[in-house]
Amino acid sequence: MKTAALVLSALLLASTVHAQASRTYVGVITDTMCGADHKAMNITPDSKCAVECVRSSKTVKYALLDGSAVYTLSDQETPAKFAAQKVKVTGVLDEKTKILKVAKIEAAN
Repeated sequence: MKTAALVLSALLLASTVHAQASRTYVGVITDTMCGADHKAMNITPDSKCAVECVRSSKTVKYALLDGSAVYTLSDQETPAKFAAQKVKVTGVLDEKTKILKVAKIEAAN
């Protein structure tokens, strides 16, 4: 009986922690190489730069620029259509790796 209660308590705690970890981030879709500054690549507009940087490199990924923080996005398909646009990304951030596990991306107003 004690074991069942402990397992149930652990499951409830885990689901609560997971629910709290998911949140919405507002920022601009960019890439992990350029971040906030696309001028060095000399490709305009910024949307074209982000798409080209991701397409031309196996290590450069789409990311969310949230103020001064850059979070790599787990979804690498959806962000292409939002390159250089302000978006809302709902997901769970891994603080260690700075990877945002994407549940949803939508245009921000």
